[in-house]
Amino acid sequence: MTDTPDSAAPAPVPAPAPPGGRAGAGDALRFAFGTLTVLPVRVHRWDRAAARGGMLCAPLAGLVVGVCAAAAGTALLALGGSPLLAATGSAAVPAALTRGLHLDGLADTADGLGSAKPPEDALRIMKQSDIGPFGVITLLFALVAQVAALSGLYADGWVRGAVAAVLSATAARCALTLACRRGVPAARPEGLGAAVAGAVPGGAA
Repeated sequence: MTDTPDSAAPAPVPAPAPPGGRAGAGDALRFAFGTLTVLPVRVHRWDRAAARGGMLCAPLAGLVVGVCAAAAGTALLALGGSPLLAATGSAAVPAALTRGLHLDGLADTADGLGSAKPPEDALRIMKQSDIGPFGVITLLFALVAQVAALSGLYADGWVRGAVAAVLSATAARCALTLACRRGVPAARPEGLGAAVAGAVPGGAA
Protein backbone atom coordinates (compact mmCIF):
# COMPACT_ATOMS: atom_id res chain seq x y z
CA MET A 1 0.00 0.00 0.00
CA THR A 2 1.50 3.30 -1.06
CA ASP A 3 0.11 6.38 0.64
CA THR A 4 1.19 9.73 2.04
CA PRO A 5 -0.76 11.12 5.02
CA ASP A 6 -2.64 14.37 4.48
CA SER A 7 -1.12 15.78 7.67
CA ALA A 8 2.29 15.85 5.99
CA ALA A 9 3.71 18.68 3.89
CA PRO A 10 1.28 19.74 1.14
CA ALA A 11 2.01 18.70 -2.40
CA PRO A 12 3.46 21.40 -4.65
CA VAL A 13 1.14 23.10 -7.11
CA PRO A 14 2.76 22.57 -10.50
CA ALA A 15 2.04 24.15 -13.84
CA PRO A 16 -0.17 22.12 -16.22
CA ALA A 17 1.69 19.15 -17.67
CA PRO A 18 2.07 18.70 -21.42
CA PRO A 19 -0.47 16.06 -22.48
CA GLY A 20 1.04 12.71 -23.33
CA GLY A 21 4.66 13.85 -23.36
CA ARG A 22 7.52 11.84 -21.95
CA ALA A 23 9.14 13.24 -18.82
CA GLY A 24 12.78 14.16 -19.22
CA ALA A 25 15.54 13.84 -16.66
CA GLY A 26 14.94 17.41 -15.49
CA ASP A 27 11.25 16.73 -14.88
CA ALA A 28 12.10 13.54 -12.97
CA LEU A 29 14.66 15.27 -10.75
CA ARG A 30 12.34 18.20 -10.06
CA PHE A 31 9.57 15.80 -9.11
CA ALA A 32 11.84 13.85 -6.77
CA PHE A 33 13.43 16.82 -5.03
CA GLY A 34 10.27 18.93 -5.09
CA THR A 35 8.14 16.31 -3.36
CA LEU A 36 10.70 14.63 -1.08
CA THR A 37 12.74 17.60 0.18
CA VAL A 38 12.30 21.22 1.21
CA LEU A 39 14.81 22.37 -1.39
CA PRO A 40 13.39 25.23 -3.51
CA VAL A 41 12.58 23.16 -6.58
CA ARG A 42 9.51 23.96 -8.65
CA VAL A 43 7.66 20.93 -10.00
CA HIS A 44 6.47 21.72 -13.52
CA ARG A 45 4.80 18.39 -14.21
CA TRP A 46 2.48 16.37 -12.02
CA ASP A 47 1.55 13.41 -14.20
CA ARG A 48 2.32 9.69 -14.33
CA ALA A 49 5.37 10.10 -16.53
CA ALA A 50 6.91 12.62 -14.14
CA ALA A 51 5.93 10.47 -11.16
CA ARG A 52 7.64 7.44 -12.70
CA GLY A 53 10.87 9.35 -13.25
CA GLY A 54 10.63 11.06 -9.90
CA MET A 55 10.29 7.85 -7.95
CA LEU A 56 13.19 6.33 -9.89
CA CYS A 57 15.23 9.40 -8.87
CA ALA A 58 14.11 9.17 -5.23
CA PRO A 59 17.42 7.53 -4.15
CA LEU A 60 19.27 10.56 -5.57
CA ALA A 61 17.20 12.82 -3.33
CA GLY A 62 18.09 10.51 -0.44
CA LEU A 63 21.75 10.72 -1.37
CA VAL A 64 21.69 14.52 -1.13
CA VAL A 65 19.85 14.37 2.21
CA GLY A 66 22.35 11.80 3.47
CA VAL A 67 25.35 13.89 2.44
CA CYS A 68 23.90 16.87 4.32
CA ALA A 69 23.30 14.66 7.38
CA ALA A 70 26.86 13.34 7.22
CA ALA A 71 28.24 16.87 6.84
CA ALA A 72 26.37 18.00 9.95
CA GLY A 73 27.64 15.10 12.03
CA THR A 74 31.20 15.50 10.79
CA ALA A 75 31.14 19.24 11.47
CA LEU A 76 29.94 18.69 15.03
CA LEU A 77 32.76 16.22 15.63
CA ALA A 78 35.30 18.64 14.16
CA LEU A 79 34.04 21.35 16.51
CA GLY A 80 34.70 19.11 19.50
CA GLY A 81 31.28 17.57 19.91
CA SER A 82 30.78 14.05 21.18
CA PRO A 83 29.75 11.11 18.97
CA LEU A 84 26.31 11.32 20.58
CA LEU A 85 25.94 14.98 19.57
CA ALA A 86 27.16 14.21 16.05
CA ALA A 87 24.64 11.37 15.77
CA THR A 88 21.84 13.64 16.97
CA GLY A 89 22.76 16.21 14.34
CA SER A 90 22.86 13.57 11.61
CA ALA A 91 19.44 12.29 12.63
CA ALA A 92 17.93 15.78 12.82
CA VAL A 93 19.02 16.94 9.36
CA PRO A 94 16.87 14.47 7.35
CA ALA A 95 13.85 15.42 9.46
CA ALA A 96 14.45 19.09 8.71
CA LEU A 97 15.15 18.58 5.00
CA THR A 98 11.92 16.60 4.53
CA ARG A 99 9.68 18.61 6.90
CA GLY A 100 9.38 15.40 8.91
CA LEU A 101 7.45 13.76 6.07
CA HIS A 102 8.89 10.30 6.73
CA LEU A 103 8.44 10.64 10.50
CA ASP A 104 4.86 11.79 10.08
CA GLY A 105 4.11 8.83 7.84
CA LEU A 106 5.73 6.43 10.29
CA ALA A 107 3.66 7.78 13.17
CA ASP A 108 0.43 7.63 11.17
CA THR A 109 1.18 4.07 10.07
CA ALA A 110 1.86 3.00 13.66
CA ASP A 111 -1.39 4.56 14.84
CA GLY A 112 -3.35 2.90 12.05
CA LEU A 113 -1.86 -0.56 12.54
CA GLY A 114 -1.82 -0.26 16.32
CA SER A 115 -5.53 0.44 16.41
CA ALA A 116 -6.23 -3.15 15.24
CA LYS A 117 -9.29 -1.83 13.43
CA PRO A 118 -10.61 -2.78 9.97
CA PRO A 119 -8.74 -1.24 7.01
CA GLU A 120 -11.27 1.56 6.46
CA ASP A 121 -11.09 2.67 10.10
CA ALA A 122 -7.30 2.33 10.17
CA LEU A 123 -7.00 4.61 7.12
CA ARG A 124 -9.30 7.14 8.79
CA ILE A 125 -7.03 7.14 11.85
CA MET A 126 -3.95 7.56 9.67
CA LYS A 127 -5.55 10.54 7.92
CA GLN A 128 -6.11 12.45 11.15
CA SER A 129 -3.65 15.27 11.87
CA ASP A 130 -3.01 14.35 15.50
CA ILE A 131 -0.61 11.64 16.67
CA GLY A 132 -1.79 8.89 18.98
CA PRO A 133 0.13 6.88 21.59
CA PHE A 134 1.29 4.23 19.11
CA GLY A 135 2.70 6.93 16.86
CA VAL A 136 4.51 8.68 19.71
CA ILE A 137 6.05 5.45 21.00
CA THR A 138 7.14 4.38 17.51
CA LEU A 139 8.75 7.76 16.77
CA LEU A 140 10.53 7.73 20.12
CA PHE A 141 12.08 4.30 19.65
CA ALA A 142 12.88 4.89 15.96
CA LEU A 143 14.75 8.12 16.70
CA VAL A 144 16.53 6.64 19.71
CA ALA A 145 17.62 3.68 17.57
CA GLN A 146 18.90 6.00 14.83
CA VAL A 147 20.90 8.12 17.26
CA ALA A 148 22.25 5.08 19.10
CA ALA A 149 23.39 3.38 15.90
CA LEU A 150 25.02 6.51 14.49
CA SER A 151 26.63 7.35 17.83
CA GLY A 152 28.35 3.97 17.95
CA LEU A 153 29.61 4.39 14.39
CA TYR A 154 30.83 7.95 14.95
CA ALA A 155 32.66 6.71 18.02
CA ASP A 156 34.61 4.36 15.73
CA GLY A 157 35.55 7.25 13.46
CA TRP A 158 33.90 10.06 11.51
CA VAL A 159 34.15 8.12 8.24
CA ARG A 160 32.02 5.26 9.52
CA GLY A 161 29.38 7.60 10.88
CA ALA A 162 29.31 9.72 7.74
CA VAL A 163 29.05 6.71 5.42
CA ALA A 164 26.23 5.28 7.52
CA ALA A 165 24.31 8.56 7.36
CA VAL A 166 24.61 8.66 3.57
CA LEU A 167 23.76 4.99 3.02
CA SER A 168 20.76 4.97 5.35
CA ALA A 169 19.16 8.01 3.70
CA THR A 170 19.75 6.60 0.23
CA ALA A 171 18.48 3.12 1.12
CA ALA A 172 15.32 4.61 2.63
CA ARG A 173 14.47 6.23 -0.70
CA CYS A 174 15.27 3.00 -2.54
CA ALA A 175 12.48 1.48 -0.46
CA LEU A 176 10.19 4.24 -1.75
CA THR A 177 11.06 3.34 -5.34
CA LEU A 178 10.22 -0.31 -4.65
CA ALA A 179 6.95 0.66 -2.95
CA CYS A 180 5.88 2.57 -6.08
CA ARG A 181 6.39 -0.34 -8.47
CA ARG A 182 3.54 -1.67 -10.55
CA GLY A 183 1.20 -4.02 -8.74
CA VAL A 184 1.30 -2.11 -5.45
CA PRO A 185 -1.98 -0.16 -5.20
CA ALA A 186 -2.57 3.14 -3.44
CA ALA A 187 -4.24 2.95 -0.06
CA ARG A 188 -6.72 5.67 -1.04
CA PRO A 189 -7.54 6.82 -4.57
CA GLU A 190 -7.76 10.44 -3.44
CA GLY A 191 -4.49 10.45 -1.46
CA LEU A 192 -1.16 11.89 -2.58
CA GLY A 193 0.18 8.34 -2.79
CA ALA A 194 -2.20 7.66 -5.70
CA ALA A 195 -0.09 9.97 -7.87
CA VAL A 196 2.95 7.69 -7.58
CA ALA A 197 1.49 4.26 -6.75
CA GLY A 198 2.21 1.72 -9.47
CA ALA A 199 4.16 4.26 -11.51
CA VAL A 200 7.51 2.43 -11.56
CA PRO A 201 7.97 -0.65 -13.80
CA GLY A 202 9.04 -3.72 -11.84
CA GLY A 203 12.25 -4.18 -13.78
CA ALA A 204 13.31 -0.58 -13.28
CA ALA A 205 12.58 -0.82 -9.56
